[in-house]
Amino acid sequence: MSRIVYVNGDYVPEESATVSVFDRGFLFADGVYEVTSVLDGRILDFEGHVERLERSLGELGMEMPVPAGELLEIHRRLIAENDLREGTIYLQVTRGAADRDFIYPAAGTGQTLVLFTQARADLVDNPMAAKGLSIISIPDERWGRRDIKTVQLLYPSMGKMMAKAAGANDAWMVEDGHVTEGTSNNAYIVKDGTIVTRQLGNEILHGITRKAVLRFAREAQMKVEERPFTIEEAMAADEAFVTSASTFVLPVVEIDGTAVGSGTPGPVATRLREIYLDESRKSAI
Repeated sequence: MSRIVYVNGDYVPEESATVSVFDRGFLFADGVYEVTSVLDGRILDFEGHVERLERSLGELGMEMPVPAGELLEIHRRLIAENDLREGTIYLQVTRGAADRDFIYPAAGTGQTLVLFTQARADLVDNPMAAKGLSIISIPDERWGRRDIKTVQLLYPSMGKMMAKAAGANDAWMVEDGHVTEGTSNNAYIVKDGTIVTRQLGNEILHGITRKAVLRFAREAQMKVEERPFTIEEAMAADEAFVTSASTFVLPVVEIDGTAVGSGTPGPVATRLREIYLDESRKSAI
């Protein structure tokens, strides 16, 4: 049985879902997206994702396509229609369809809103949580506004392919000698009990899971330092890990062929994953 997806107000089988060939998301990557996780049929961090969506749209001169309350009902209906217990919901908003022109179409052009579910059985029982990730470092060659969650994901995809070709799980991007973030996650190291992660700015995505994990870390009396760090500093760290909406917290055990700490998942990353799962399940809606 095919999935039911949402396209501009309609709930349709995925085989029947279409958007215009003139859609600016297709022609110009002129759009933004969000991914929310679903556990036990409930949505994690929904308010945070909506707030970031509104910010991304505002930075591109777009408005919310529907009110936040209606967006929540769309999410809930898709969960019900697809009997989703564990997985993700992908949301994408583009500026809509218009004849191809670099200049934005006149105000009032209908935006395109698409959502679909992806069932996953490994959100909680992710084998990488016990094994740990191996990563490589690559130059950060993306555009300068990474704080806007746009659909321009070609270079992150290239980064993941570079990692795969090198026999690694993922890549961390480096700019001006310092780590910005992973291809689809925020990056952290732990040294002498202190969690270090790059401060917010245009250089990185303002991760919703990042925000939650840092709050939980501080509540657990863990020391947090928001500043840039180098790959060399990461290699010499006691631990490293990443966070994202679809992987939560995953340890990093190898960087550019060098073991991080003992080369096994460390206690800080392990504990933060436990806390995040426990607390997020409590607040899921």
